[in-house]
Amino acid sequence: MIKKPAGTQDFLPSDVYKRNFVTGKVREIFGLYNYREIQTPTFEKTELFRRGIGEETDVVSKEMYSFNKDEFTLKPEMTAPVIRSYIENSLFNLPGIQKLFYISNMYRHERPQAGRFREFTQFGAEAIGSDDILIDVEMILLSLHILEEFGLNNIYTKINTIGTPEERKNYLENLKNYLNDFTDSLSETSRIRLQKNPLRILDTKDAKEISILDNAPILFDYLNDDSRKKFEGVIKILDKAHVRYKVDYRLVRGFDYYTSTTFEVISDELGSQNAILGGGRYDNLIQQLGGKQTPAIGFACGLERLMMVLEKNNFGFPDEPKPDIYIVIADESSKEFAFDLLEKLRRQGLICDTNFTGKSVKSQIKEADKMKAGYVIVIGENEIKSGKAVLKKLSDGSENEIDLSEKINL
Repeated sequence: MIKKPAGTQDFLPSDVYKRNFVTGKVREIFGLYNYREIQTPTFEKTELFRRGIGEETDVVSKEMYSFNKDEFTLKPEMTAPVIRSYIENSLFNLPGIQKLFYISNMYRHERPQAGRFREFTQFGAEAIGSDDILIDVEMILLSLHILEEFGLNNIYTKINTIGTPEERKNYLENLKNYLNDFTDSLSETSRIRLQKNPLRILDTKDAKEISILDNAPILFDYLNDDSRKKFEGVIKILDKAHVRYKVDYRLVRGFDYYTSTTFEVISDELGSQNAILGGGRYDNLIQQLGGKQTPAIGFACGLERLMMVLEKNNFGFPDEPKPDIYIVIADESSKEFAFDLLEKLRRQGLICDTNFTGKSVKSQIKEADKMKAGYVIVIGENEIKSGKAVLKKLSDGSENEIDLSEKINL
């Protein structure tokens, strides 16, 4: 027996119905904020992610699915592809800032665990063209709006500012000097990061390293007045909006393109990997990828992680649509007439089905009941000759005679 690859999932019809319900609501909310959907290829040039995300990030160094002699890579995230499309298609010539959203599959070769898969779906947004702190707040409020739409109120936002690359230079030198005294206690990954990008160590999930970082220098202390003032402005507006948040000066996110505001929305129901979504500013990425210096901010949310939280909260998904009418075929000679009627009713907008395996009338009615069909119509020789049939409501057994040549009103 051939089984699905590790780290992937089958979504059965009931799963797909729930996922489509969620993404449908997500699309509605993005629309309220005037975000428009964008779609990009499943794979991109590998260089896009190396240059955009950063060579030393876990995603680029360990987790990408690359092929054709490393020329192409299945996309592990969407911000770099969206920005590539923004530049390539000259979206900067359109009026206003560009507010884009996506719902797309991603691919990362990482260890499968709860809420993390090698093929997964993310939805997210990118607002390109403004450095106003109101856009930072809008992005946070948008992400919270989506989660609260599904009744997730037991969540809070972790927020930080990591300033500009220039502001980080002095800090990184001091952080490196501090961590050099603990080299023997660092993991092999962190020792590599210490030499190439010490900021990434702040993203560690290792308990021993987190303890070491308790007394490490804090980046906020190295920022200039303008960066601090912007961050304080964001916090002030979040307070006015009654957003539940916590300032976390260690929050740096996992990609190198982030600048200034970074944030995560936390759900304690996800265990140690408790971030349900995250995002931040990336004001230098467009220039890094060949465009003009343009400020931008975005966020991304894993659909699978959101579904996990919804299941744990016993979210009340609406029932899947059931057949309005099930047509019972009484005998072989009635099949074609019943099939024509089936198609006619479908054209009237009714969900209809029948049995195609020659079961008895009794078995077909049982099947209709198991499908939770609303009504059944038995079609046999008498019904064909008279042009009339009995419409039976399965929930209470009530019956009405109908004219098969007329539209059926349930």
